[in-house]
Amino acid sequence: MKEAIKKLTKAQIFWPLIIFLGILALNGVISGGEFFRLQIVDGHLYGRIIDIFRNGSKLMLLALGMTMVLATGGTDISVGSVMAISGAVACTIIEGSLFSFANGNVAFAITAAIIAGMLCGSWNGFLVSKIQMQPIVATMILLVAGRGIAQLICEGRIVTINSPSFYFLNGGYIFGFPFPVYIVVFFTALVLWGVRKTAFGLYVESVGCNAEASRFSGINSARIKFFIYVLCGTLAAVAGLIESAGIKGADANNAGFMIELDAILAVAIGGSSLSGGRFSLLSSLVGALIIQSITTSILSLGVAPEVNLVVKAVVVIAICLAQSPVFQQSFADLKFKFKKQEVAA
Repeated sequence: MKEAIKKLTKAQIFWPLIIFLGILALNGVISGGEFFRLQIVDGHLYGRIIDIFRNGSKLMLLALGMTMVLATGGTDISVGSVMAISGAVACTIIEGSLFSFANGNVAFAITAAIIAGMLCGSWNGFLVSKIQMQPIVATMILLVAGRGIAQLICEGRIVTINSPSFYFLNGGYIFGFPFPVYIVVFFTALVLWGVRKTAFGLYVESVGCNAEASRFSGINSARIKFFIYVLCGTLAAVAGLIESAGIKGADANNAGFMIELDAILAVAIGGSSLSGGRFSLLSSLVGALIIQSITTSILSLGVAPEVNLVVKAVVVIAICLAQSPVFQQSFADLKFKFKKQEVAA
């Protein structure tokens, strides 16, 4: 039993999950249990817990893609701009100002938006894997240009649409649960299958640990990296569709603005190395939920908007310190020192 507990505590997902549950428990105590109250209205579940999962769905999708990119030793700071492009493509098609022959077909709009995300990922992948640019520089190009492309697609305006079927991507429910949760489950299962049931996951870890050695071992490192960036762009496009469906339109200036930093942070909180190598997709998802739960907690407690980011930063620093092996060892040494002094006294 003791060995099983020790093995459990060493699992990468253990501490992120404990932190997430701790944040929820703290909110429950502060709110007098109101935080956990769920309501069923018209067969749909409503409550702050449900809001965390629905509103966190975009960040969870980005965390999936970012985990894979970081596992190869790269990074992608353009995902927010890809979200803006995706939303712009989908909404202008539904509105009829882009590809008017589609007659506002929602299925065509969604497909075109996802293809746009794949093309963005392909561009990043090409620069990183073929041109061999530094990932942060390569993706910075699309970070800047991507939002400009989205503004060009929207013709410099905020596009609003009227399409209940498109709204379903964010506001729909199936069996009482928000539809974005099902989207996250689907892509998580798909990516998990790819990295755990095939050799692909090992290839990614190998490339992240040592790309040159992997190449000499017969692994096509460039191809692996290219595919990973395409995957990240695709997931960012899906996240952009969810956001556009939520605001019922496309806002090229604000859609996904600065969310790439939260995506990287979610991976870090999940315990995956930012320098490449071993990774945990589920831990990154929990990291995304931690960030969203902090945001929801701050809003529910009525913290002034101007100090939201400061409070969030302080909490995140505390979480990262708590997970740091060096900090944990220092704390353990300090605890041992005090215990030794008590025995001596």
